[in-house]
Amino acid sequence: MSDRELMYREALREALFEEMELNDEVFIIGEGIAERGGSYKVTEGLLDRFGAGRVRDTPISEAGMIGVGVGAAIAGSRPIVEILYVDFAMLGMDMIVNQAAKFRLMTGGKGRVPFILRTQGGTGGGVAAQHSQSLEALFYHIPGLRVVMPSTPADAKGLLKYALRQDDPVMFIEHKHLYMNKGHVPEGELIIEFGQADIKREGTDVTLIAWSNMVPRTLEAAEELATMGISAEVLDPRTLVPLDREAILKSVAKTNRCVIVQEAVRRGGIASDISSIIQEEAFYDLDAPVQIVAGLNTPIPFNLVLEQASVPQKDDVIAAVQSVLHVDTF
Repeated sequence: MSDRELMYREALREALFEEMELNDEVFIIGEGIAERGGSYKVTEGLLDRFGAGRVRDTPISEAGMIGVGVGAAIAGSRPIVEILYVDFAMLGMDMIVNQAAKFRLMTGGKGRVPFILRTQGGTGGGVAAQHSQSLEALFYHIPGLRVVMPSTPADAKGLLKYALRQDDPVMFIEHKHLYMNKGHVPEGELIIEFGQADIKREGTDVTLIAWSNMVPRTLEAAEELATMGISAEVLDPRTLVPLDREAILKSVAKTNRCVIVQEAVRRGGIASDISSIIQEEAFYDLDAPVQIVAGLNTPIPFNLVLEQASVPQKDDVIAAVQSVLHVDTF
């Protein structure tokens, strides 16, 4: 085992380099992704290696670039469209929802759409209501789309490489707070199949389910809970579509309690759907109702203090665990 550590953004870049070397049909387009290397420096160096034909800056037109990507995928290429903020993907929703997600079924399985939309979501840095949303539930709701939200550098690399070898459209959603995070990434080929959850921390008293930037936050909560004598298991689905229901149910059967943590607003969220799965399929394993810790039902404020108050923090996770364990918090 190598002890090599990479930043999250470096792991993504490595995946892009490797897959573009393997397959000439892979190309990437987006705003400022070529000469500038992207706002988060994920695509730095790609232009020099692969040229302007495969690494191309676009005008500020998300609808246009998403349309180009979906059309190119249908025509046989493997495009990656980078959208700076997931909020801006709303400008291309017709192409994503009505074209990419449905084309394979509407052609009787003859057509394919190997299209990846790489983007980032979530709060951080006070970039306010139109640049801070967690919109994964919108795409989770649409049959035909795959939804991927890696939390670690290794997961980011392995899942992106797997995505680039699939024939279905993938919403690959990163988080602005994760790009500089470091983690172990093994040397050589790393492929992580969709639909395989990962236990980030073993535990026996309660299952904590979280994804994307809520994983490191939940792990911090688990560390503090351990000092209180509470053993928390942290499960990261890694992909929301497909969802590893078996791993979730197995963990809940083991711990008998569950807290689900999402950065997105509570109303209509993925946490509610996961909770319904547990309630329907593991009801008799539960010793307490499932708790959901989620963002407030409000647009994200510009003010940094209010921004922090609008999404789950470590102490919110700890309080929810204490509640399902009936621990006196006073």
